[in-house]
Amino acid sequence: MAQSWAFFLLLVLCFCFVSDLICSSNGERVFLYPQSQKVSSIVSQRYRTAYHFQPPKNWINDPNGPMYYNGIYHEFYQYNPNGSVWGNIVWGHSVSTDLINWIPLETAIERDTPSDINGCWTGSATILPGNRLVIIYTGADPEKRQVQNIVVPKNLSDPYLREWTKAGNNPVIQPVGPGLNSGQFRDPTTGWIGPDGLWRIAVGAELNGDSAALLYKSKDFLNWTRVDHSLYSSNSSSMWECPDFFAVLPGNNGGLDLSAAIPNGAKHVLKMSLDSCDKYMIGVYDLKSDIFIPDTVLDDRRLWSRIDYGNFYASKSFFDSKKGRRIIWGWTNETDSSSDDVAKGWAGIHAIPRTIWLDSHGKQLLQWPVEEVESLRGNEINHQGLELKKGGLFEIKGADSFQADVEIDFELTSIDNADPFDPSWLLDVEKHCREAGASVSGGIGPFGLVVLASDNMEEHTAVHFRVYKSEHKYMILMCSDLRSSSLRPGLYTPAYGGFFEYDLEKEKKISLRTLIDRSAVESFGGGGRVCIMARVYPVAVVDGSAHMYAFNNGSATVRVPQLRAWSMRRAQVNVKGME
Repeated sequence: MAQSWAFFLLLVLCFCFVSDLICSSNGERVFLYPQSQKVSSIVSQRYRTAYHFQPPKNWINDPNGPMYYNGIYHEFYQYNPNGSVWGNIVWGHSVSTDLINWIPLETAIERDTPSDINGCWTGSATILPGNRLVIIYTGADPEKRQVQNIVVPKNLSDPYLREWTKAGNNPVIQPVGPGLNSGQFRDPTTGWIGPDGLWRIAVGAELNGDSAALLYKSKDFLNWTRVDHSLYSSNSSSMWECPDFFAVLPGNNGGLDLSAAIPNGAKHVLKMSLDSCDKYMIGVYDLKSDIFIPDTVLDDRRLWSRIDYGNFYASKSFFDSKKGRRIIWGWTNETDSSSDDVAKGWAGIHAIPRTIWLDSHGKQLLQWPVEEVESLRGNEINHQGLELKKGGLFEIKGADSFQADVEIDFELTSIDNADPFDPSWLLDVEKHCREAGASVSGGIGPFGLVVLASDNMEEHTAVHFRVYKSEHKYMILMCSDLRSSSLRPGLYTPAYGGFFEYDLEKEKKISLRTLIDRSAVESFGGGGRVCIMARVYPVAVVDGSAHMYAFNNGSATVRVPQLRAWSMRRAQVNVKGME
């Protein structure tokens, strides 16, 4: 039964917020801690995740060339073999049969030719007719120009594809042409075949000061010609990193293979990485004109849709022919200091691979953790028929609070008390999440989940919802508030947030799923309409004591018809000696 701890919850959340930070004269947050406060070292194996992807040591960033080939999943990644800060980048390589347990292999692509001597950067894999495989990636040459290179497997009889051979004509694409910035020309996409039978790829670039996905054609994937127009360009920014281009069917959670015929009614997605996050547009790929036409063009890129509203960047998707789905991976960096990362000896993880598809209205991408992650679930905790009045706080006991998978359905008893929606909030959702935190009562919400909470609640991360009424629809705010996530000084602890539309006239349940993995908190709201990946470093993780709660601090009562939580077993992720 939920206990009504309104006064306690409000006092604790407000006290932690006020005492942990003040604002300086220039408006920046300055964290203050009692001088006597002793905080354990951040150099602890307890912060290494138990089931998210990361190498045994050193720096990792972008996922590269993910694919399913001959029964094996391959995950390549940007990797510094010499340390835990960015630099000396090569392609790391791991393989799996289930996307969860990974075998570490030798480095796949090294910096050993003139066309990649200063870095082997992001790229993509394409499976050609006849089950032939090719990877195209960006290299930095001696002049620091960014050029595109090809590698192919050295031995196709090796199921793990350990060794790769570089094409003799590398670089196959160079940054030539008027207006093209040779230092902003990178991250080629997976290839697709046009109606003329020629292969196409897009490369992120700065062209005449604008951002562009440049279009290239090839008959054999080795010799490329630039098309006289971009796949798409925008004057709203100067460079797009890590573009991704793929087809989706509205309301169909199956994936589409770009190398096959695209069915009628399909939409296309153009994803790009900028502003420290991944954004996307949905539209139509005009085969005749060979261009991408967005359904909606928003001049203010702050309003563009996002893949994830938290710590998630440089994502890459692929078609999984094994299960007929599209899967997307993203990189999540550390939010401590570089000196902390050097001391720890590692930095960076990848988010849990997600199935990604288009909603039935054709307006929004939905994402959900791949079903394979459920194989790690241990004992299940199940509660039904809970009721959370204002200030209600229900502790979720019996599951490992450091490694857990939690699914909660929240049911609204009334939608009449929803506060009015202000469209200006969309321009800075994080600011609104800071102002409308878990301690600020509203008409409907905040309600949600508190995770990695210390015994006295000085440390906690709150993932919560608020319901607003717009003129013709309801808008749901989802926040992942890290401001009280740790007593450690010097951490980046924002209040992430995103909005999604919801038809509360038809369905009054709002779902939340959160994967907790020591220093990772990965949340999916409204069936995957908003996803928020976060990194936290609570002292409680090192001290070995933490709690989870469902809570409601809104004026309206919220029911919880179903709450399920599982302890998560440790996956075998790049454990030495597995190969």
